Amino acid sequence: MKKDHFIVVGLGELLWDIFPSGKQLGGAPANFAYVTSVLGDRGLVASRVGRDELGNETQDKLQALGLECTNVQKDSDHPTGTVQVCVDSAGQPRFQITESTAWDFLQWTEEYRQLAFETDAVCFGSLAQRSPQSRETIRQFLAATPANAARVFDVNLRQSFFSADIVRQSMHIANMVKLNHEELPRVMGLVGLASTDMHSAMHGIMRHFDLQLICVTRGENGSVLRTAEAVDEHPGLQVPVKDTVGAGDAFTAGLLHCFLRGTSLKTMNAVANQMGAWVAGHQGATPPRASAPLTNLVTDRAS
Repeated sequence: MKKDHFIVVGLGELLWDIFPSGKQLGGAPANFAYVTSVLGDRGLVASRVGRDELGNETQDKLQALGLECTNVQKDSDHPTGTVQVCVDSAGQPRFQITESTAWDFLQWTEEYRQLAFETDAVCFGSLAQRSPQSRETIRQFLAATPANAARVFDVNLRQSFFSADIVRQSMHIANMVKLNHEELPRVMGLVGLASTDMHSAMHGIMRHFDLQLICVTRGENGSVLRTAEAVDEHPGLQVPVKDTVGAGDAFTAGLLHCFLRGTSLKTMNAVANQMGAWVAGHQGATPPRASAPLTNLVTDRAS
């Protein structure tokens, strides 16, 4: 019998995006977990905040979003993470990320071991691995997940907070990789692979790291998914863009939602683009649940 509900974890940074107009809770894991929960799965955040005012606000905000706080650790020595965000005229965000904050010090605990054991899918990136402490905890978490769990490396290269070793090791641990078209040539260089075009690059990464699936997003031009058996291209959805913060995380949530249910590659791509467009069409990464396009989602299952 196929499951209808899955435990899906966003693992890594948890922080506040500080905009000129105010602040919003952010970080890819929280954005991802929120959209996962909107889609009907149990979306969980595994991260760390400071024992400070922003840490308390984080807990309140997560609860207001309908997310559990059980797996958000508290840190007495380091502050809750923040990012200064500026959005340009095209809706593209630019980030200045504060260093040495609580999520740089994720602790491997028995609670995390149990969560990893129960996890159906986990999404992690490169940013939260900038510190040795969190990098080791993330790798321990991933190693403790079931063999058949989906382990998605959503690359998210930010500032100088990545290295060739982090990218290579993450791809070896993952069984799915998602990155954008601007990151693709940089990643190819970091992992020491060569290609002449996007499709050969995707094929090369997938074979070299023995992945089940690789995805390249192309902004307003959609995305390409590839497995060992098939390729699917989606042209993207044209929507009035408010800002793109969190749109990639929503895309990943939609992709995984379908992957866990065994849908076709075409459906995965369509739903992922729908969820990404939904977030891009709103201010902030966590639009109201009631505005989600759930009634229009394709929900086929592969036979």
